[in-house]
Amino acid sequence: MIKIAKPLISAIAMLALLLPVVAGGQDVEKIDEIVAIVDEGVILRSELESSINGIVQQIQARGERQPPRQVLEEQVLERLIMSEVQIQRAEQTGIRVTDQEVDRSLEDVARQNNLTLSQLRQAVESDGVEFNEFRGDIRKQLLTSQLRQRIVDSMDDVTDTEVDILLESDFFESDEYHLSQIALQFSPAAGPVETREVEAKMSAIAEEIKSGMDFATAAINYSEAPDALEGGAIGWRNLNTMPRQLADRIRDLRPGQVSDPIFGNGSLMLVKVNDRRMRGEVIVNELNARHIMIQPSELMSPEAARELAEDLYRRISDGEDFGALAREFSDDNRSANIGGEMAWFPEGAYGDTFQAVCDSLAPGEVSQPFQTQQGWHIVQLEGQRQSDRTDEALRAEARNMLMDQRTQAEIDRTLRQIRDEAYVQIKL
Repeated sequence: MIKIAKPLISAIAMLALLLPVVAGGQDVEKIDEIVAIVDEGVILRSELESSINGIVQQIQARGERQPPRQVLEEQVLERLIMSEVQIQRAEQTGIRVTDQEVDRSLEDVARQNNLTLSQLRQAVESDGVEFNEFRGDIRKQLLTSQLRQRIVDSMDDVTDTEVDILLESDFFESDEYHLSQIALQFSPAAGPVETREVEAKMSAIAEEIKSGMDFATAAINYSEAPDALEGGAIGWRNLNTMPRQLADRIRDLRPGQVSDPIFGNGSLMLVKVNDRRMRGEVIVNELNARHIMIQPSELMSPEAARELAEDLYRRISDGEDFGALAREFSDDNRSANIGGEMAWFPEGAYGDTFQAVCDSLAPGEVSQPFQTQQGWHIVQLEGQRQSDRTDEALRAEARNMLMDQRTQAEIDRTLRQIRDEAYVQIKL
């Protein structure tokens, strides 16, 4: 999901062209210019300035020291270049985003900010951004997201054997770490001279941090990672999601400590542990129910489906057997032949509407017909319990960790390759 709080709206508006008019009836003066050529596209000065203004607002809101103008320009321009490269590659490989997909994302943005769509439009426009430009940026985000998903989809699945090996190893950590990073990138053909230069630069950064510079400020000023302008914040991570050599260097750090320089994934890094927490037991609320689903089709109109559901509810209320009616009428192929039995399932497994109906029932009670995207339903709640799903959660976490570890490395590798293959001419 895409989350856009109002203070960030300016950072998203990257497409406005600044074409002011000189006062006093003089000729229109164009102040826009091309600051970078990226394959078949360009990045304009207005895009760069708009993005810089948004980043400055974020830095000020976090109370961090603003980096020099040149550093900020270089960081933001590289981010815009990476975005343009990804968008072009997505379009070249046939990825398309429909208006309906953009509309759904805008609805998500509005809902996550507790706004209606019209209120979101007002918030965007009150910040000086045309709503169509905002839509365009959402479309770009969806394009790059789908490109990254295509990279992930091309990877092999994690096997059960790999999960078993990780769970049995000493490297499956129970603790989670809140991390920030500063990363300096090596060029693809880096040799000994470049390596020494990068090491020297990182040593100087480490000394500044030891002398009192805030880590987030150092990240904004020096880091070449995509999260640099967020102060290098990575967020909560389990060491199992990281390459082994990186995890080994972080494992024994306490909150507030910074690692020595670490080589990995084409870069040299400093990592700070901001906080650390234990993983707890996973106890979930589960429900046991059975249901009848009547699904509209070519042979049954939505109105006929509703009428059948209401008729079945009356028959159940008059004493007919729920299971027998489910076997005869339910369109849910998974449960119909076993009397509509759904077995135990965690809260929310079948969506918010289904869950809300179950929450309103006492064990043994039958709901009135209600509608979801799948059709009309009648539910009988049979029981509730709490279940320890720690083992299942650990297996799922181990699988996700292995996949995340591969995914991030593969995305980083692929995006570096795309960037290296692109024709980029910077004209600052």
